[in-house]
Amino acid sequence: MRSRNPVFSRRGFSRDNGYAGFNTAPQAGGPAVATQGNPYAQPTGNPYAQNPYAQNPYAQQDVQHGAPPQAPATTGRMTIDDVVLRTASTLGVLILTAALSWALLPVDDANISRSYGIGIGAALIGMVLAFVQSFKRKASPALILTYAAFEGVFLGVVSNIVDSRIADGAAMQAVIGTMAVFAGVLIAYKAGWIRVNRRFYGFVMAAALGFIMLMMVNLLFAVFGGGDGLGFRSGAMGVIFGIVGIILGACFLALDFKQVEDGVAYGAPREEAWLAAFGLTLTLVWIYLEFLRLISILNSND
Repeated sequence: MRSRNPVFSRRGFSRDNGYAGFNTAPQAGGPAVATQGNPYAQPTGNPYAQNPYAQNPYAQQDVQHGAPPQAPATTGRMTIDDVVLRTASTLGVLILTAALSWALLPVDDANISRSYGIGIGAALIGMVLAFVQSFKRKASPALILTYAAFEGVFLGVVSNIVDSRIADGAAMQAVIGTMAVFAGVLIAYKAGWIRVNRRFYGFVMAAALGFIMLMMVNLLFAVFGGGDGLGFRSGAMGVIFGIVGIILGACFLALDFKQVEDGVAYGAPREEAWLAAFGLTLTLVWIYLEFLRLISILNSND
């Protein structure tokens, strides 16, 4: 299970079952699933399934009862509590550094350039760390928490600028909006109103790719042509694309919830909870920034 935000690809889809996190039926050590077309495939598609004979290849059947030896009790499996704890830790670091940067990096006329430069630098470092973790095969808690720290510095500076110079209270409004989207998607997902399958995944990834490409083109036009580029981030078009960005973030939250659910069902190792926390943090940051941008556009048009 590897979590991602909208700029990264996601893992967890099987060819047969659509979105199936670990490509097999739930429960580690469950019945084998035949894999066609690959004579070297393992008897089960679950990479976390434990073979009860793996640790002792010479295990003998119980002579008295004729029963095969029991699989050892599985330990170190990911649980919902693990995901909640890791996500709280990651978001806690992010919120702490955001609060510190808000308090220690003033955005008045004399200091705004320096503070903004520090914020952009922190954002670039955070982006590099996010890409590094995204391409690692295993979670690195230190790397994830460091990413959260630098991302928090960036969010603190940007939020302070928008809150003090464009719309008073914008940061709190963006936080409330992000929490509302998170709660709404979670309720809809648990109620079964959102069905995360292969078709849903394909639609979301295609939409996100198109959205990101448009934003990159708009940024290039803004850098080399000046102004607002193609106008995708200002005025009426900015409002529309801001709403689209929030909707995409909500869709990626649903994918994150599905990955967490599959990870627990398929017996993912406990360290995978850090990847779930990483993905949720990336998605929540995406939604928060879209809300902050949308609020700033609406207030700029007043």
